[in-house]
Amino acid sequence: MLAAIPFPDISPEIFSVTLFGATFALRWYAVSYIVGIAIGYRMIAGALKRPALWRGEPPIAPARLEDYLTYIVIGVIVGGRLGYCLFYQPGYYLTHPLEIPAIWTGGMSFHGGFLGVVLAVIVFARRNGVALGSMADVTALAATPAILLVRIANFINDELWGRPTDLPWGVVFPSAAAQDCAGVVGLCARHPSQLYESALEGLVLGALLLFLVYRRGALKFPWLTTGVFCAGYALVRFMLEFVRQPDAQFRGTDNPLGWALDFGDWGLTMGQCLSLPMFLFGVSLIVLSRRR
Repeated sequence: MLAAIPFPDISPEIFSVTLFGATFALRWYAVSYIVGIAIGYRMIAGALKRPALWRGEPPIAPARLEDYLTYIVIGVIVGGRLGYCLFYQPGYYLTHPLEIPAIWTGGMSFHGGFLGVVLAVIVFARRNGVALGSMADVTALAATPAILLVRIANFINDELWGRPTDLPWGVVFPSAAAQDCAGVVGLCARHPSQLYESALEGLVLGALLLFLVYRRGALKFPWLTTGVFCAGYALVRFMLEFVRQPDAQFRGTDNPLGWALDFGDWGLTMGQCLSLPMFLFGVSLIVLSRRR
């Protein structure tokens, strides 16, 4: 193993309290969702208070935003959990259905959460008679802070690490120590893929969306912001899957690279399989918006 960065000594738990024999812990992972959604809430509220950003009136009044937040939170949690169960471990959860609601045991899928939010936006827009495209756009604008923070929490949790690397910024993850690393069992450095995703899917994509909305008037073209978010996230995720270690259930002696779809000399991971339709959907929305 060449020079590598040791894993920082950060506990996944901020603090824990024991009451009546039961231990309750506040974890960075939970806080990342809470803070990310709170930042997104403020971003949406700020956009709704600026009529100049819209072609006509904003889709809803800021006073109705709290009701909308409820839809989004439910969509993220339910969609993220069901997506993980169906996309990544369907066999296990079909035989253990009572464990599906156990989100505290871990297991959330971004693509599942994305589909949950899509459904939440549709239901809210239909029930309240507001423009679906505008609601989708303002939601896409506010999604990246949560992505940025949750990926950092994944790093702190020592999960979703990358493939082996000899690059100087490779990190030795404790939970990966016993995994095979380029034919050597033991300590090895891996790509900090969680931080790659945090920077590109969260920070860079978020900055691009803010630029388009506040400097190029993207909210005046319904579906444009949503299309850029979908295509941008999917493109980055597809590329980063090449350095991200696939989930254990997809790896085996006859499939060491973890392809969910194997085409002989090359294949696609589950993350890439789910990102392809998301990318095509995003490009279609961009074309539709520009034509309109």
